[in-house]
Formats: sequence, C-alpha cells, structure tokens
Amino acid sequence: MADFIDNVIQDVKNTISEGYYDPRFYARRVETSLKESIVKCKRVPIIAEIKPASPTKGVLMGDLGVKDLALSMKKGGAVGISVLTEPKHFGGSLEILSMVREALDLPILMKDFIISPVQIEAAEKMGANAILLIKSIFDRNLSDFSLNYMIEMAKSKSIEVLLEVHNETEFISSSQTEAEMIGINNRDLSNMNTSFEATRRILNAIGNGGRIIVSESGIKAPEDIRLLRSFGAHAFLVGTSIMTAKDVEAKVREFVEAT
Repeated sequence: MADFIDNVIQDVKNTISEGYYDPRFYARRVETSLKESIVKCKRVPIIAEIKPASPTKGVLMGDLGVKDLALSMKKGGAVGISVLTEPKHFGGSLEILSMVREALDLPILMKDFIISPVQIEAAEKMGANAILLIKSIFDRNLSDFSLNYMIEMAKSKSIEVLLEVHNETEFISSSQTEAEMIGINNRDLSNMNTSFEATRRILNAIGNGGRIIVSESGIKAPEDIRLLRSFGAHAFLVGTSIMTAKDVEAKVREFVEAT
C-alpha cells in the first residue's frame, strides 16, 4: 500500500515534468558553508526553516513577509535557513528560496524531495548552499539516479548535502557516503509519527561516526534541544514551532540559547 513518501514522490515527478524546477532566472550566489557554520557556532546551531505549510498542520505562514521572516531568523541567531520548496504538500516555492537568498548571506538549505539532477540544478540557480537528500527514497528505488551520483553532482556545484535517515541501517550506510552532514529525522515519513527516540536510538547504538549530526522534526521547546544534545546531536532543524511563533526572532533565540 502506498505511504506518504510514495504519494509525494509521484507528485514530485509530475512537478518535474511540469517544468517547475526549470526557473528562467538566477539568484545571486553566496559562497558559504552550512557545515562550517555549524562547526564554528559558539552557541546552539539552529537551522531555522521557512515552511509555508504542513500536511499535518495546514498553512503555517503568518503575516510576516518572506524577507522579514528570514531576517528575524537571522537576528535570533540561526546558523542557516532551510527553505521548503516542494509546492504541492508544503506550499513551498523556488521564488521563496530566491527571496531569502537576496535578503541574507547565511547558508541556505533547499529542503525538498529531491530525486532528479534537474532539482539540484534548480538549487544552484536559486543560490542554495546545501540540499536535503532522503536516504529511504534511494533505498526504495524511487529515483532513476543513484544516491552517490546525486551527491557527486551536488559536490560538482559546490553544494553540500544533508543526508536524512530514520533508522540504524540507513545511518550506517549513509556514513559510508560523501555527504557532509547526516540528518536524523524524528518523524517517520511512512506514517508521519514523531519521536525523539529515533535520534536517541541511532546515536546510542552507533555514535556519530565523526559526522555532523542534525536532529530534525518535533522540536518545540528548549528542553527538547537539551535532550537531543545529550543524545549526541550537534545541530537542530526547526520548522513548525518557529513558523507558528508570535515572535519569530525570540523563538529562534530561545533555541539558540538552550545550552
């Protein structure tokens, strides 16, 4: 039976064929590293996410415009900005990514369900410094291209890779790739259930393998950050709780200061 990933990937394939990932313009390029920004961060490295909508929460974008939202995230101390660009399930757009790039010099992560080189080319055009690749998509042969091919293509364009996993098997094989960072998604994309047990279980069993570990999903409060740090996570990608905050800058700062 088809699950969330199957349904999204079918829509992504349609979106690709519709030409969405072939923008006719380029955003400016800023040479900066998300990985290095995490490593050099003196406080808690927070990747704040611009997430216009969620399949489980609906519309998240409030009254702040995209540029003001991104600037508030920067003022709050975010080390980078993640921008969801998938349009049909998350309300994202490449235009939002380009607007953030014009507004900020921070590292930008293009977060999408990436299965094709066309999407990596779009990331380059829009000025992204990093992309998200999801290990299970490639393990399930939902892309016509291999994971290693996609990582190498990103590298050829000076784009870093955050490789997302959800279990120990995915983590071990991901550690053997050239991805700069490994993300542990606390949300199981097969059923959309969320638990910090994913981060705890993987890092307790295996350790970080010398990689930068980004814990993703379900983070709502400073105590969540402290718990995930105790498991061994280095950085944290936070979307919904920032997007729904009355004061975005203060919410980001709350996480950044959760030492």
